[in-house]
Amino acid sequence: MPEIVTKPRTKTRPKIERPKLYKVILLNDDFTPREFVVTVLKGEFKLSEDQARRVMITAHQRGVCVVAVFTRDVAETKATRATDAGKAKGYPLMFTTEPEE
Repeated sequence: MPEIVTKPRTKTRPKIERPKLYKVILLNDDFTPREFVVTVLKGEFKLSEDQARRVMITAHQRGVCVVAVFTRDVAETKATRATDAGKAKGYPLMFTTEPEE
């Protein structure tokens, strides 16, 4: 009688990496009105009035401030839309993105 050999089935799950995150950074300028910056932060990044004011003041005092962290596509889209809102009003408001470490 032949001997039956059974092998255990191994399930292989592909390891899924989390997407790399990117910081959206507000750059200070001395021309864009503070209230406009707060309005953009509230509208685009859904910050509260208090959070938006703190981000704006931090950028004003230090020159830059991290607004939020998102996946690359979301970060770039939000930074572009916020920068474009400033350009539409004639202000040099600038947001950039960079990889989070």
